Amino acid sequence: MKYLKIPFLLIWRAWFYILMVITILLMLPFLLVLTAKEFYYPTFWKMIRIWSKVLIFGMGFRLKIQNDQVIESDKSYMFCPNHTSLMDPFVLVVLSKNPIVFVGKKEFVKIPIFGFFYKKVVIMVDRSDVKSRKKVFELAKKKLQNGVSMAIFPEGLVPTENIVLAPFKKGAFSLAIEFEIPIVPQVYFDCKRLFSWDFFKGGPGVFRIHQHKFIETKGLEKKDIESLKVQTFNLMYNDLINDKKFMKDTNRPNNEREFKSPI
Repeated sequence: MKYLKIPFLLIWRAWFYILMVITILLMLPFLLVLTAKEFYYPTFWKMIRIWSKVLIFGMGFRLKIQNDQVIESDKSYMFCPNHTSLMDPFVLVVLSKNPIVFVGKKEFVKIPIFGFFYKKVVIMVDRSDVKSRKKVFELAKKKLQNGVSMAIFPEGLVPTENIVLAPFKKGAFSLAIEFEIPIVPQVYFDCKRLFSWDFFKGGPGVFRIHQHKFIETKGLEKKDIESLKVQTFNLMYNDLINDKKFMKDTNRPNNEREFKSPI
């Protein structure tokens, strides 16, 4: 029965990339205009939210969201979700009506068409280059001064699937303290199980998301970065280890293999 599913899984996976290409081509004229100037970014964000919804629902996924605290439209935040799937950024985009600037890896620039627009709106980082990481920090500060929110996957990578939550980097917490913006911890329970890097597992289903109460940073200093990082990590880690579906998938046999993005 397991092997009978494989052709359908491969067709379903191929549909994701077909859907992505078709929608990007349809949006192309608008994207060329909306990425020309930073002034258009709020409008660009609305279009990207619609696109993300098309990709999520077009793949047969639904969202079930638990909000312990609701985002306010006139405030800036530092969004910190766990990272397990290519679907994570699209889920995050759908969850926030507020324009968000992402810090993302430079490898996505290689994707035809998508990469052209990606490099225009995302702060790219080469995690192996110290100079690149410093430049990202400076660009991020400039964006935050303009009043937008920011999203950083604090693990800094997609861990192997037997890892509950990889250790956090300090960048997101350093920026949040400097600009006194709240940390928004978001836990994605099902993206790894339903849309893994492993092409031979997954399928349509419900993405459960838990948006925790925000962690305030007003009054904190540089010396508090580590404690803020640990507080956020523990909050998210405890949520994940207490979820039966997430842990069953994380603890499945032969789950220590490292799957790379196909990009």
